[in-house]
Amino acid sequence: MSVVLTQSPALAPLFARGALLSPFKRPRPDAAFPHDRLVLPALRIDLARLAAYERVCGFTTGDDALPVTYPHVLGFPLAMRLMSDRAFPLPLLGLVHTSVELTRHRALTATGEYELGVRIEGLAPHRRGTEASVVTLLRAGGEVVWESRSTYLARHRTSGAAGAGRPEHGPLPALAQWRLAGDLGRRYGAASGDRNPIHLHPLTARLFGFPRAVAHGMWTVARCLAAHGTPEAVRARAEFRAPVLLPGTVTYAAGGGRFEVRGGDGRVQVTGAVYPG
Repeated sequence: MSVVLTQSPALAPLFARGALLSPFKRPRPDAAFPHDRLVLPALRIDLARLAAYERVCGFTTGDDALPVTYPHVLGFPLAMRLMSDRAFPLPLLGLVHTSVELTRHRALTATGEYELGVRIEGLAPHRRGTEASVVTLLRAGGEVVWESRSTYLARHRTSGAAGAGRPEHGPLPALAQWRLAGDLGRRYGAASGDRNPIHLHPLTARLFGFPRAVAHGMWTVARCLAAHGTPEAVRARAEFRAPVLLPGTVTYAAGGGRFEVRGGDGRVQVTGAVYPG
């Protein structure tokens, strides 16, 4: 069933509701989940917010174009409304964004009008718990012009057998070092609306087991794609392997259509690939 919204939901109440309900969730891959599709019709882009996003992520500003990752930002509040719902079986607290795959079918203008739709596609077993897939579609004139699938993991005890191994490749050539300021999470949060406490301050991050604030995974992907460049029609995929701590210095590496971010110890934190659409 499609549920039509009149405006994008506010994220702060959704974070609060999800946090309050988390202790009562019992995640498992065969659990029931909401099947509603949330729809936001006649969507217009806030150009000031878009410019702030472009600046913090390294995209060119001032063009009448949407960065390839920006529709994810538009869809995130709808995804949060679904995942903070009482009927969603995975606890919002501790939910880990594990991967994102996005496809842009053609160039998108910043001044266009769109229909945004978000739904939970399903649950699946993972060797560390249960993973939910969230699908986002952006339409213009009835045509799907952008789509994505994100996976979110709730960790719990399992047999450890589910989940495929990751394909490995040799180290990619380093192209740049990025020094990430301690306030990066707050700046990205202001531009994107995603003010999850693990990204904002060392004190709030420690409440969730992190020694320092953690960079948003979607900031890291956006920064990589801004550096890599993307054709108008493109498919990109990224996996989040380890947290990027703030402040810190990371290495951006790329080659052969692949990219990755490595920490100071050489550990791969984010890996991905870009394909012509």
